[in-house]
Amino acid sequence: MSWLTNFSKPKISTRKKRGVSASVWAKCPACGDLIYDQDLVPNLYVCGACGHHLRWPLKERLAAWFDKGLYTEIPVPHMPDDPLQFKDRKRYKDRLKEARKATGREDAFVVASGEVGGNPCVVVALDFDFMAGSMSRAVGEAVVVAAQAAQAAKTPLLAVTASGGARMQESVFSLMQMARTTAALADLREAGVPYIVMLADPTTGGVTASFAMLGDVTLAEPGALIGFAGPRVIAQTIGGTLPEGFQRAEYLKEHGMVDAVVARGAQKTTIARLISLLG
Repeated sequence: MSWLTNFSKPKISTRKKRGVSASVWAKCPACGDLIYDQDLVPNLYVCGACGHHLRWPLKERLAAWFDKGLYTEIPVPHMPDDPLQFKDRKRYKDRLKEARKATGREDAFVVASGEVGGNPCVVVALDFDFMAGSMSRAVGEAVVVAAQAAQAAKTPLLAVTASGGARMQESVFSLMQMARTTAALADLREAGVPYIVMLADPTTGGVTASFAMLGDVTLAEPGALIGFAGPRVIAQTIGGTLPEGFQRAEYLKEHGMVDAVVARGAQKTTIARLISLLG
């Protein structure tokens, strides 16, 4: 018998190659660099390669701004859902359910009180993860409640905006919030209570046309898109080419629409100083 017939293959054990989930990486939209997911929170969601400011989840923002991450949420009266029984590709009620399940919030806002650098203040912040931070009746009510709470406590009000504008599913009811929020802030100013705004990416539409641009001091994050209509719509309307950096925070500062562009690492210190000076 030939030795070939008795040949046996060597027993070699191999381990299955473990893949790395794509969810542990984030890609910088500016430079394309890959950012390890665990580095986002300590770096305040800023790209270490180019300094681009990614969208900062609201929970992490509030934890970074408030002293020791401690704050008390101020309740906002519930507004009835879907006043128009609106439906496009799906019912508005179903969209609300999905957004509430994904974010754990009733709507696209948080109203809270606490201290920033030892200075008490009231904060109303929009959550872009909830239907693009769009302004509903509930959001309008939140701004009114925040303004009234700040006025009652005689503490500065800080608004953080990140929104696609009015919520189309609420139509004219959403547009009415522009007047409501403006009136509430007029009362706040008459009472002599400071109002500070931080414009985050993006701040557009009816939010820009109302409470986002009414601050005594208006701050913005680097590179934030700020405007009413989007740059593509404007370019198509005027049939021309827009200037470099049009509607970005730096462009608006150069043209007097924003007081300062503040990087994330300096935001808490800057806000605390403003509250101390104005309050």
